[in-house]
Amino acid sequence: MGSPIMIDFKGGHYPKDVILYAVFFYIRYAVSYRDLEEIMAERGVVVDDATLNRWVVKYSPLIAGRAQRQKSATSSSWRMDETYIQVKGKWTYFYRAVDKFGKTLDFMLSEHRDEAAASAFFARTIENNGWPEKVVIDKSGANLAGLQNINWLLLLQGWFWLIEILQVKYLDNMIEQDHRFIKKLTRPMKGFKSYQSASATLDGIEVAHMIRKRQFPTSGQSVFQQFAATFPKVCDRTSPGIDCRGAVATSYRPSL
Repeated sequence: MGSPIMIDFKGGHYPKDVILYAVFFYIRYAVSYRDLEEIMAERGVVVDDATLNRWVVKYSPLIAGRAQRQKSATSSSWRMDETYIQVKGKWTYFYRAVDKFGKTLDFMLSEHRDEAAASAFFARTIENNGWPEKVVIDKSGANLAGLQNINWLLLLQGWFWLIEILQVKYLDNMIEQDHRFIKKLTRPMKGFKSYQSASATLDGIEVAHMIRKRQFPTSGQSVFQQFAATFPKVCDRTSPGIDCRGAVATSYRPSL
């Protein structure tokens, strides 16, 4: 595992637990930024929808990076597939991989569905999770070519084993079912206005899904506590805003 990613909250007018609570609520529940603005106001936190969007875009990828380093061990038998996400009125491709038990391995948004994108996704997933023994994919030629590229690299480096590739539809049903949680949250958003916003939001949604699948150590913690636990000392009971249980402690307006 690499060194932990440090998240810099300096320069913000809000406590970091308030920021994390807002980001968490957006990526976990199917709400709009306007709705989230009202929800935060009802809890005593005055923040506009544009600021909420900036928080999600800025912090979700960093949150996902920390989550990758802190998730529990996964199996070396993988399932890989992609689903469609609408960005600026056009379809993009969200590559996802889970292990044979349904635990999330990795995810990547791409503007293209081709051999290059598949190769990049497999290389990323291997970097974050180690080498698989077996990968189950659909009948996509691009995905097959991407895995074959990885196997060629193994041969060129003198390895004596290759990744087993299976193109079996029923074995790939697990990840197709797993897409449903992601689509459930993205569908009410009715598409994204920018690629950056889409990629960042999906990063956060995947972390929420990993928490739901119990991929992080927990001792009877609430979902928000597990989310905040990826950030040491982020839950400060003495600060205004959100307490460690995920409820707003006091009314809070930012200092300007």
